[in-house]
Amino acid sequence: MDQTPKNGDRSARRAGTTSAWRALLGGCLLAALIAGAALAAAAPRRVASLNPCLDAILVEVADPGQIAALSHYSRDPAQSAMAAVARRYPFTWGSAEEVVALRPDLVLTSGVGGAALTGVLPSLHVRQESFTVPDTVEQSLAQVRRVATLVGHPDRGEALVGRIRSALAAAAPRPGEPRLAALIYEHHGLASGPGTLVDELMRRTGFDNLAPVYGLARTGEVPLELLVANPPRVLLAGRLFPGEPVWADRVLSHPALAALAPRMRRETFPETLMFCGGPSIIAASAALAGAREDALMGRSR
Repeated sequence: MDQTPKNGDRSARRAGTTSAWRALLGGCLLAALIAGAALAAAAPRRVASLNPCLDAILVEVADPGQIAALSHYSRDPAQSAMAAVARRYPFTWGSAEEVVALRPDLVLTSGVGGAALTGVLPSLHVRQESFTVPDTVEQSLAQVRRVATLVGHPDRGEALVGRIRSALAAAAPRPGEPRLAALIYEHHGLASGPGTLVDELMRRTGFDNLAPVYGLARTGEVPLELLVANPPRVLLAGRLFPGEPVWADRVLSHPALAALAPRMRRETFPETLMFCGGPSIIAASAALAGAREDALMGRSR
């Protein structure tokens, strides 16, 4: 028997295959549209954030109209790197009565700031999502993704994660470039130790953090005698406002340390960049890389 397919058979099979593919693609498109519509429908319309670090993420990934309020901290230039942006939005002091009056359908909290709301919001059928303080870059990126997903814009979260990763890559020391032993001093003389986000940013930007050498397990004060005995190559000092004296000025003016000034270079950076992760990592890594470059080239800031 002749098994050779006739032209009509070929056409029928081709048409059947094309119809099957069209049906499959149509089904996939319909599923995607349904999923997108469900995500849009589920996205909160009024989001209140009670933490400045969550504020910084929220303004990057949410629609402006979704933001019912940010924390009052973000409007203070001494506590926030995004004060100018934060002033465009309503703010809250975080009391239960005030937050409830905002009529949010999602409240973002971190730390003790949300404790007063824990028993209130569920009874009002208001969703509350709590976050912890990130200790690593990856934990911070996970928070970016989580906030973006909660507000219905996971694509914006991925875009922000990509920008942060690109900034870290740009701030990394070039191959063969020497690393610098350093200590970072914040406003009140505290130094960031191992296991902190600041410590990781230092390492990623070419600094070896001497805080563990001075006995710090996390973050704390470094006694002057330890600095005298083993001074860092670079003393990184946080500055809240341009021209403001920093804690390192007091340290270096101490008689015991005055003689170390030629051996211990001081570099300053905007301290508010070190308060949070998320989008702050972009500017913080650039500031640290700039300080490293200046120290290597012997430039003054």
